[in-house]
Amino acid sequence: MPANKKYLSSPFQRFLKITGGFVGGYLVMLSFHLMLTCIFHDKDVVITAYLSGYVLWAVLLLYAFLAKNGWWTWLIYTVLTVAFYLLFHFLHA
Repeated sequence: MPANKKYLSSPFQRFLKITGGFVGGYLVMLSFHLMLTCIFHDKDVVITAYLSGYVLWAVLLLYAFLAKNGWWTWLIYTVLTVAFYLLFHFLHA
């Protein structure tokens, strides 16, 4: 039985969700771990990032596909990336 059309995303929304999940989720994960280097030792963050980086990225990727709108996904991921980077910048200086 085919899926009901009202539950499917448009091709452009699907593209936004895929790119938001992969690229946006990866940027959020990187900026988050970069911010953690200001709080903890660099060596500890690198060791922790081996596991937590993939888990965080997978959760962000999953959220992108569960969201109704791809634009909101990009907006949330952009705001989080900028916020984490600004925290890194001000805590590191």
